[in-house]
Amino acid sequence: MVKKEMIAMLLAGGQGSRLGVLTTNMAKPAVPFGGRYRIIDFPLSNCINSGIDTVGVLTQYQPLRLNTHIGIGIPWDLDRNIGGVTVLPPFERNINTDWYTGTANAIYQNIEYMESFHPEYVLILSGDHIYKMDYEVMLDFHKKKNAAVSIAVMPVPMEEAKRFGIVVANEEKRIEEFQEKPEHPSSNLASMGIYIFSWDVLRKALIANADQPNLDFGKHVIPYCHEGGERIYAYEFSSYWKDVGTLYSYWEANMELVDIIPEFNLYEEYWKIYTTSKAVPPTYVGTSSYVERTITGERTGIYGRVYGSVLGSDVIIGEGSEIRDSIIMNGATIGKGCYLERAIVAEDAMIGDNVHMGVGEEKENDTRPDIYNSGLVTVAERSSIPSGVTIGKNTVLSGELVREDFKNGVLPSGGTLIKAGDRR
Repeated sequence: MVKKEMIAMLLAGGQGSRLGVLTTNMAKPAVPFGGRYRIIDFPLSNCINSGIDTVGVLTQYQPLRLNTHIGIGIPWDLDRNIGGVTVLPPFERNINTDWYTGTANAIYQNIEYMESFHPEYVLILSGDHIYKMDYEVMLDFHKKKNAAVSIAVMPVPMEEAKRFGIVVANEEKRIEEFQEKPEHPSSNLASMGIYIFSWDVLRKALIANADQPNLDFGKHVIPYCHEGGERIYAYEFSSYWKDVGTLYSYWEANMELVDIIPEFNLYEEYWKIYTTSKAVPPTYVGTSSYVERTITGERTGIYGRVYGSVLGSDVIIGEGSEIRDSIIMNGATIGKGCYLERAIVAEDAMIGDNVHMGVGEEKENDTRPDIYNSGLVTVAERSSIPSGVTIGKNTVLSGELVREDFKNGVLPSGGTLIKAGDRR
């Protein structure tokens, strides 16, 4: 009989709508990050670095890119006969076939998968956070407290606490109260969406709440455990953790990687971040180029000037171009004589020559100011931008664009230019 002390269930089916056109064709955990990684690499690497060798990855929205990236788990040493990594999409049953309708519903639909390992503990993770955490230390805390549920929390500024699910704990760290995005929070301990459950407690709670619409951990499962008198504890985490759920937070997290002393270090030998890698040539920097505070993937050619930016693999920066505070993803090409500032250029996009992006006065985006803001320019994957155009701030572009799409060669600040067929 297969028996694992703790298995991990990694929720990776989110649409990531607040990332706008970046997630039109892929789930948020598959979005590139830090030049050569994808967001899901971080929780997967945390698992193998923490000694967890059995991970179920629950996918749903646009899973192809994510499934291809994970494969059989070789980069994370998760290609195992017993355990390893298993991709768990929704599947058809004799009765009650359904999509995953909530975080806990997705876990509930995979009870048989979890039961097959006879775990003592189940670790629930989100696939869209950037951080390093030793889950084994959290498990030790869980055991020491004889907890039924342990919730990873981190202190946030009190003025920001109302944006989070807040827990109120006593001196022993036992949770006494939950507050979901409270207007007047009683604590500044925010839930990170990372849970360790004792398996019998989780199984009972999932089955008891199975009929709840959009079954959720924060709204249903954990309150059910609390009301039932289960011992629930707050495991306080004080290192770097970033929810990259918005375009600005995604851009900011990438920019923090190129700080002179980065708060989040990709280069620690004892806690490596693993990802799929190809046998490709190294990056080339041309004779007339200048590169400052920039990280880059493999097989990138830099013929212009790049400052404080993150470049993916197979990127080309044309001669005479200047890139500042920008993210240029895998396979994107920037033509000659361009100027880009605070731009996010997605994979395989083509930017023509003499294109200026992120210039002029800042104005609110005319379609989705809640997504496209903070002075950023966002270009969707496989888009093409014609030569000689000027693009303002808080703008979004998608599709195979031509000169005629730009009035007088300009997309002013706050503009949206999305060709039919790409409706995000």
